[in-house]
This record gives sequence, C-alpha cells and structure tokens, in this order.
Amino acid sequence: MALANRFYYIFFTTLFFLFNSCTQEPPAIPADMAKADLIPYPVALTATGSSFALKASTKIQVADDAGVKAVGEYLADKLRPATGLPLTVEVGTAEKDVIHLALGANDAELGSEGYLLEVTEERVHLTANEAAGLFRGVQTIRQLLPAKIEASTAQTADWIIPTGNIKDYPSYAHRGSMLDVSRHFFGVEDVKRYIDFLAFYKMNVMHLHLTDDQGWRIEIKSWPKLTTHGGSTEVGGGEGGFFTQEQYKELVAYAQARHITVIPEIDMPGHTNAALAAYAELNCDGKARELYTGTEVGFSTLCTDKPITYQFIDDVIRELAAMTPGPYIHIGGDESHATKKEDYIPFVNQVQDIVNKHGKQMIGWDEIATASLKPNSIAQVWASVDNAKLAVEQNTKILMSPARKVYLDMQYDSTTTLGLHWAAYIEIDSSYIWDPATYIPGVGKDQIIGIEAPLWSETVTKMDEIEYMVFPRLPGLAEIGWTPAASRNWDTYKQRLGQHGPRMSTMEIDFYRSKQIPWAN
Repeated sequence: MALANRFYYIFFTTLFFLFNSCTQEPPAIPADMAKADLIPYPVALTATGSSFALKASTKIQVADDAGVKAVGEYLADKLRPATGLPLTVEVGTAEKDVIHLALGANDAELGSEGYLLEVTEERVHLTANEAAGLFRGVQTIRQLLPAKIEASTAQTADWIIPTGNIKDYPSYAHRGSMLDVSRHFFGVEDVKRYIDFLAFYKMNVMHLHLTDDQGWRIEIKSWPKLTTHGGSTEVGGGEGGFFTQEQYKELVAYAQARHITVIPEIDMPGHTNAALAAYAELNCDGKARELYTGTEVGFSTLCTDKPITYQFIDDVIRELAAMTPGPYIHIGGDESHATKKEDYIPFVNQVQDIVNKHGKQMIGWDEIATASLKPNSIAQVWASVDNAKLAVEQNTKILMSPARKVYLDMQYDSTTTLGLHWAAYIEIDSSYIWDPATYIPGVGKDQIIGIEAPLWSETVTKMDEIEYMVFPRLPGLAEIGWTPAASRNWDTYKQRLGQHGPRMSTMEIDFYRSKQIPWAN
C-alpha cells in the first residue's frame, strides 16, 4: 500500500503542477524602455524595467467615442498581420491584458497631439486630450514593439512592450513634407504610402505640389482642359496624369484618418506653363504655349492684368477649397522671374483676397513676403532670409523649409545618382543638426509654425526612388519638428536611427544606407 500511495501522490502532484503551469501567467520578460529606439524622441520617459506581452487573449479597449474607436481599429490593423493575434477592439475599461485608449488626459500641456502612455505588466494605458494625440501615441506603441511588427505576414517574436511612462507632445504645430506630383506624376497609392510614412513619424501635414510648368494634376471642372491637355505629359515626355476630384477627396480622407492635413498647392503666377498651354486666354498675347517637358524654371507667367486671369484663379480656388477641409491653400509664388515686380505684388495681394474669400488661409513660398501679407497668411521660407524677415515684420508667421537643410531632392553626396545639388549636398548629419528657432538671426520660435521637407521630382520617377531620397532623412526632420531642441543630440540620434534600419527594411522601404549611421542588421 505504501508503494501505491506513493505512486498516487507523485501522479496527482505532477498533474497539479502541469495544470498550474498551463494556467499561471508566464513571468514578464525584463525590458528597458529607456533603451527603446524611438523617433521622434519623447519629451519625458521613465522606464520601470519589465514588460507587457501581447497574447491571444489581449484586447484593444477603447472609450465609447468614434474617433477613439477609429484609432483602436487602426492599431489593431497594424498589429494583427505580424502577430497573428485577434486583438479585438471593444468598448471597455478592463485593468488587465488590454491596450486601453481613452480621452480625458486633462493636461493642457499636451495640446491636441500630445499623449500620456503608461505601460505595466498588466496593461498598456494611452490617454490624450484628443484623438489626434492617441494616434500619435499609437506610433510610439508600434516603435516599442520589435521591428518585425511592421511585417505584412505572421512572424515569430516575443511581442513585448517595455514598461514605463511617457509624456509627449510636439514642439511645433506644423510638421510635414511636400511631394511634387507635377514634374513626375505619382498616383493615389503612391501618395497614400507617402502619407503613411509621415504618420509613422508623427508628422501631420501632407503638402501636394499639384501644378507646375510640366503638368496640371488636379481636375477643375470649370476649366477641364487643365488636366486633359495640361496634365497629359511630364518631365522627359512621359504620359503624365492627374487626380480626379473623387481621387483627391479619397486622398484627403485617407490623410484625415491619420490626423494629417492636406495642403494643396496651385503655383502662380510663374510655374504655370501647363495652364498657359491649356488656355490661350491666360497669356497676355492670347496664344497658347507648347507643352513643356524640361526642367528649367522662371520662364512662364500668367497675364496679371487680364480680368480672365482672376476669374480663372477664383474658379480654381473655389473648387479646390470646397474639397479641402484643411485651413490652407498654397499659391506658390516662387521663381516668377518672368513677372515684373510691379505686377507681382498686386497679383499676390489679389490672390490672397481670393483665397480668404473662399474661407482659407494663404501659404506661399517666401517671395510672397514682398507683397502686403495679412496676419493669417504664411510665408514658407526656402531661400531668402530677407523675405523671412519681411514676413515677420508684417506679423506673418513663417514655415521653415530651408533648401540647404530639408530639400529631400538634394543629393546625399557627389556619388548619389538621383537628385540635384544646386542648394547643397545634404547628408544625414547636415539634415539633422540645425534648429529652426536659431536658423535665421532675429527670427525665433514664436514666429515659426513649424517645419516642412519638400521633395521635388525632376529626377524622381517612381516610388522606390521617392523612398531612397526621403529615407533616412525624413525621421530626423520629424524629430526636429517634434522633440525639444535641448533633447536632440546627433550622437544618440544616429544610434537610434541605425536601429530603425531593420524596421524600414521590414516596411519594404528602399532607403539610403549612409555610412554615417551604424545600421543594425
């Protein structure tokens, strides 16, 4: 009997431990949030040395609010493919095994885009004043997970998020990039992918350069030949293309879902050959111009003393404003060498009134500062310090886009085959090591709404080439716009950027592997 009792004791004891091993939570994996390679780097971060693990039972719980639910679904869509987990989204406030998204941070310092993130072993709790803040915080959650999380198919990994607390909000309200779809046309799916790049790095503006000498890319129903003829070609003589109004609205909605504002640009009075080829009456001599497929600038101008010119502009702005929910219409205004200064200034003044009449604020390249700007207009500084100061003297805010630092179409160095170098060769360090608030003597942070990085497309013809020119400079420019200047440091940034190499590879981004960066494998 003693032997039998011993057998039963061992048998049931073994069953007990097997049962408990299946039902007890596995021990948390030590992790250090302070070593997370976050870009942009947060305002404040405290690590607590443990981790939260995504499991089959993990849910994404949201507040009963449409905007919050949308952010929850977005997060689930980003995490499900690589993890293979269900990650159901539901309204609730559970304290365990959840990623919880809620409004009500009640912290004025956060503004509309800031967030508070608390990660414990039991749950992830993300709060913000507005849904935009939750969306920015979700990008931090993505970056706290392993790089494989960005894969489109199921991966094997420990899906852990380091524990700790983050308080985060942007330095500048405007953080964006411009894509030139006029020199070479890029379609809806390419622009959506570009918008997703901006969203991942907490940028909030997509500026579309829709018209130029080489092509008119937005349907204007009252002037149909702008696209049917003016949009029919591009640099090098390709077939060109354009966005229908429905396609443009689709892009705007896609950006809005990512809390990104679309700014459309109709360049004028120069950079207008496509319009001048489509409609003869916009030329002072009444003769239509030939379509243009080169890359020279400064030779074209609308006829600034014809009433039909302003009727044309009014129609274009009216149609564009009606399908653009954001506050801005960009009127270009740069390099209008063929327009006399005495004609240029009253032209800009009148176009400013047209933009305002249709309920929008005017943005233009820094040359517009030579006109009489209203306080709600914005001068985008790309070349002239004097123009920046002229704008500030008129109590007009400026947007920082210095070509020598942020033009993404500039070559990295003399060996780069894509891009130009008329402004500078811009390696990763040069792109990162500057401060908008000190770049122009006498112009401080209070006069600056933010930073924007343009990609002109004279030499860029397809998405892989866009990616190569944009990455890895875009993450650093995003950090300049978001992270306080005192927290930005080249030596630590290049280490963090190097760790983003595998993440960018997983996202199938064809990026430039600068020798300045210690790229992780």
